[in-house]
Amino acid sequence: MDIIPLGPGFAAELRGVTLADITADDAAYAATRAAFEEHSVLVFRDQSVSDEGQLAFSRRFGPPEVTKVGSGGAGTHFVILSTIGEDGKVVPADHRLALRNKANQLWHTDSSFKSVPALTSVLSARIIPARGGETEYVSTRMAFARLDASTQKRIESSFAWHDYAHSRGQIAPGLASAEERAALPAQCWRMVWKNPVNGRNAVYLASHAYAVDGMDRVAGKKLIDELMDAATAPGSSYVHQWRTGDVVMWDNRATMHRGRPWPAHEARLMVRTTISASDADGLASMRPSSRQAAE
Repeated sequence: MDIIPLGPGFAAELRGVTLADITADDAAYAATRAAFEEHSVLVFRDQSVSDEGQLAFSRRFGPPEVTKVGSGGAGTHFVILSTIGEDGKVVPADHRLALRNKANQLWHTDSSFKSVPALTSVLSARIIPARGGETEYVSTRMAFARLDASTQKRIESSFAWHDYAHSRGQIAPGLASAEERAALPAQCWRMVWKNPVNGRNAVYLASHAYAVDGMDRVAGKKLIDELMDAATAPGSSYVHQWRTGDVVMWDNRATMHRGRPWPAHEARLMVRTTISASDADGLASMRPSSRQAAE
């Protein structure tokens, strides 16, 4: 296995190995897991991807999530990210599928709005547009390191509230359905996630974050926005330009990402599996002892 650095201090391509190799071989998995902890975003090119193979690979890293209500693939282990309607045609810009794809163009961390957040996401390209549709990543670990010491100390002991309906509301009122809102109540997580393997801290935020526990609502949102802006500053991102056969996985504890726009008339189909975090991944320290949702 060769590890080729890609991004500005994070992200790497793994060459000479396939998803099947990592699934079947303990040594290949151990090397991949070490690269994951170090680089946060891993790229695999020229893979022969099937649903079954992607799921088996994902299970190596932990239990896969069951896809939430309201999403493509609900009730399975797959999130279907598509602009293709039931008639086989690309949906119009005001269609719910298109609006959900637009919401994914906000900087976010997968599943921070769930009662068990995500360790990693694995995304495979099935149909890609001729241009556009890239996925852009930033390292929230590097973002934490850039903060001054007083801010680091402040947020290490702070908690933020995350809500799926909050991020969707930034795109269109009611984009999060009543069923989704009922299934996904707001969650409170520490604003810094420490990696238990290497001890490195990362800011833990996303477009789902709407309040800081114990702070005035306006002041808390201002702090969240300032931290988000700092983490996503120009020149700090790795932009992945998709090719057929690409698979990318990333550490949701240490990155944020967003989709980039593409021509509205072109189809795009991606399949994601998401692996739940565990206490072994540092989750235990993220939980508040007792909190009530911010009003």
